[in-house]
Parts: sequence; C-alpha cells; structure tokens
Amino acid sequence: MTDPYKTLGIPQNATDEEVKRAYRELAKKYHPDNYVDNPLADLAQEKMKEINEAYDTITRMRRGGGSGQAGYSSGYGGYSYQSGTDYSAIRQAIQSGNLQYAEELLNASQTRDAEWNFLMGSLNYRKGWLDDARSFFQRACNMNPSNMEYRQALNTVSQTNSPYRQTGYGPPAQNGGFDMCDMCTAMMCMNMMCNGCR
Repeated sequence: MTDPYKTLGIPQNATDEEVKRAYRELAKKYHPDNYVDNPLADLAQEKMKEINEAYDTITRMRRGGGSGQAGYSSGYGGYSYQSGTDYSAIRQAIQSGNLQYAEELLNASQTRDAEWNFLMGSLNYRKGWLDDARSFFQRACNMNPSNMEYRQALNTVSQTNSPYRQTGYGPPAQNGGFDMCDMCTAMMCMNMMCNGCR
C-alpha cells in the first residue's frame, strides 16, 4: 500500500467522519463473510487487509503518530507530512518487523531527505545488510549532522563485525554482538537525554 487515502478512495483533506464512512463502506463490501465458499475469498481477504492498514495508517497520522515512543519525536513532532511520507508508520512497521510494508512505503516516497535515509538504513539493518545500512546512515548524518539518533545508528552499525549476515535481525548476543532492541534502546536513551537538555 503506497497511499492510504487512495486505498480508501478519499482525498487527503477528507474529514475524520469521511474517513470513517469510507472505511465502513469498503469493510462492508469486502468483509470475508460475504465471500464464504466463493472463489474470490482470498482476494477479498487481501483487500480487507489493505483497507484495515490504510485506515490504521490514517488514524495514526491524524493522532500525531500515536506510537507513544520517544524515538519517534526526533525533530519531527512525531510524524511528517513531507511529500505525503508518513515516517511514523514506516518506523512502526520496521520496529514491528513488517519490513516489506516499510520498504513499500519508503520506495513509494518521493522524499529523499535525512529521515528517509535513516529509515532506509534501519530497514537494511533489520534485514542484516550492514553495508547498505551504513551507507544510508552515513547519508542521513551528512544531511543532518546534528541529529544524535542518526549518529548513534551510524556508530552502532559501524561497530558490527560482518557486513552481511545470514540470519535474523542482528548478530547473536552471545557472539558479542547486539540485537535491534539494543540499538532501539540506545537511540531512545539518546533522544531522551537530548530532550532533557533543552
């Protein structure tokens, strides 16, 4: 899903009530109960999933990200509407392990700013592609050198031994490495410390 508003068939300036109405109408149309013993059941289920994701994304954007996590407020007020890119949805997708959805959103974005590069680096890090992650983190730091979250991510990935890994989302902790939770925790701590200095 690239544009949640397009998925629901509404303009971006639709009211909250219009968003709900569009969601309800589509949910009623594609609800799995309507397709029992129907060859289109799988397609309807996939469409229902897209509709739910679109509605959730719009709701989160309008609530200001709704993540409740300090790491999401790094200089962006929790989310960004730059060129229609919803960075909070991308962060949440990466953090929850929904990497394919995060990659779709990043690839659909026309913005290639520091935050985009940081999130692309985070995505590559979660995939275990450390060379690519390092390149994106470096680009994010070059574009916004004062952002401690970007700098911490670059430092973390630069201290990792192998450029590529075959398994999982980080080197095994027993091998002296760290996992994504360690990286997220470090970034959240840095963000909280920086916010405390203001």
